[in-house]
This record gives sequence, structure tokens and C-alpha cells, in this order.
Amino acid sequence: MTTSITETGTDHLLAALENGVLTLTMNRPEARNAMSQELNSALQAALARAELDDDVRCIVLTGAGKGFCAGGDVKGMNARNSGDGEAVTIDAAIHRQRVNQRATAGKLYAIPKPTIAALPGAAAGAGLSLALACDMRIMASNAIMTTAFARVGFSGDYGGTFFLSQLVGTAKARQLYFLSERVSADEALQLGLTNWVCNADDGE
Repeated sequence: MTTSITETGTDHLLAALENGVLTLTMNRPEARNAMSQELNSALQAALARAELDDDVRCIVLTGAGKGFCAGGDVKGMNARNSGDGEAVTIDAAIHRQRVNQRATAGKLYAIPKPTIAALPGAAAGAGLSLALACDMRIMASNAIMTTAFARVGFSGDYGGTFFLSQLVGTAKARQLYFLSERVSADEALQLGLTNWVCNADDGE
């Protein structure tokens, strides 16, 4: 087996190519792999390269440590909104968010190569959207999924409402978004939200 480590420009995202399989690892375990600006930018660039790289035949997206992705980096967003970052208008912020979503979740959904989300732990909010954007999913038996947005007063982003409706229908999707219920791995398998469940101790 030949494994090559691909530079992403940040330690928030790790990339390794082995036998045609590109594994992208969101690497902020101390923050449950929340999507920082650095992680988001690196993921966009990595997916754009992978789409055109003939050596990449399959893409696996996963998270470091015990979680997949907790969604947006709330602390980072608060810092930018409080003036630590550049000042932007609401229209500019909305447009930037749309660009980010299309280049990450949108790219995972549309890229003409198989994409697999491997969930060692919780996928929440935008992190769930990234998982649902992939063609297939595998969950650890102790992993959970949750839309999470209702708990913070948001409607959802990164295409999650579309992806979820495609998988479970609009009625169930509304329930999961309105109530932010926690979906266990076994329930996710029954609903068709994951393709496989593995023992949490199975490791890699």
C-alpha cells in the first residue's frame, strides 16, 4: 500500500491518499471538529483538487477523535461578528455563506466520484449536512446525528434540509429539524440515514 500525505495549508484538515482513496479528516477534536474558517477554506480547496485529480477515485470525509463534526465554529463566528474580523454587510455575509456551502456540501453532493462520510461520533448542524451530502455513510455504534439548529434558533444551512428530505421524506425531515431530536446509529440505519453501523471499538 502506498500512502501519500497531501498538504492542506492548515492542521485543521488532514488529507491522505492511499490506493485511490482520499481521506479528508476534520482535525479539531478539542472543538468536536467544528468548522473553523481555516477548515472550511481548506476543505473547499481539497475537494476542488480532488474532483480533477485522476489519482483520486473515492473520497472519505471523517473527523478526528470521538466526533465527526459539531457544525459551525460558534466561538469563531462570535469573534468575527464582534469586530475581530473584517466588517461585512449582511448581503456580503449571505453571499459568502452561499459560496462556502456550494464549495463544500454542494461539492460533496455533485462531485462525480463516490463520497463516503465516516462518523466516529456526533454529526450535528452543518456537520450533519456534510455527512448527508455524501453518497454513503458509516457510523460508529455510539455515534448520533442531530440537526441541532432549532436549539440555537437557526433554520439550517449547508443543504441539510434538501439532503435529509431526499433520504427520509419531507415529513420526517421537518420533524428532525423542528425538534432537533438525537438520532442513534441504530435508528439512523432504520431510517436510511446511514448505510452501515460498526462497533465503536473497531477503530480504523
